[in-house]
Order: sequence, then C-alpha cells, then structure tokens
Amino acid sequence: MALRRDFREKVQADMKRDPAFRRGLLSDALESLLSGEVTLGKELLRDYINATVGFPKLAAHTKIHVKTLHQMFGPNGNPTARNLFEIVAYLQHAEGVWFEVRSTRAAMRSKQKPSARAVRRTTSAGFRR
Repeated sequence: MALRRDFREKVQADMKRDPAFRRGLLSDALESLLSGEVTLGKELLRDYINATVGFPKLAAHTKIHVKTLHQMFGPNGNPTARNLFEIVAYLQHAEGVWFEVRSTRAAMRSKQKPSARAVRRTTSAGFRR
C-alpha cells in the first residue's frame, strides 16, 4: 500500500523542522541497509534525500544523472556499492554526522539463553566450546 501524499509531506516537514528526526531517519535507513532490509533502506534514503538535499543537488555532487538516482532508489533500483557509499558519505557530510559500524555479536551472545545444542556441548567441567 502506497503512503498517502499528506503523510509524506508531514514527514518531510518534520525533517526540515527537527534535526534529530532527520538524523534518526538517516540512521534508520543505514541500519536497514546493513541488516539486509534493502528495500526499506532505499525508501528511507529516498525520503531523506527528497526532504533535505534533493536529487538535483545530489546529482550535481555525485556526477550521477538525476534520473539514474531516482531509479537507484526506486522499487526495482539496484545501486552499486560504490554509488551507494558515495551517496551515504555525501549525506553524512551534508548532515554533519558520521555513523560508524560496530559489531554487536559478543553483546548479543551474552544476552541469549543457551540453546539445547549449546548445553549438550558443555563438558563435565562446565566449559562451552
């Protein structure tokens, strides 16, 4: 189901008014991409671009034709890693933020309950592989 136009306009107005909301949307877009939710990540980036720098300014900076940018962030778009990272770097610079990726595997592992398989692998000394 497509979003209603007035909802998109409200989101864009909120982004122009509230820097924390704007940064949060950019953060959510990048987190979606990194977690494998590419379609959602592209949609969020498209909304972010429309409400902030705009596709024409992004095209001028990246030297990627504006129509190509629209296609990349469309439902069937498939941006290359080079283009996507260049765009993300520019958006971070324009917003004045830098996001970093950190591994959370160790933290997640300590919060999870041991599975039945992990319990079976426990030796008599209580050591888990």
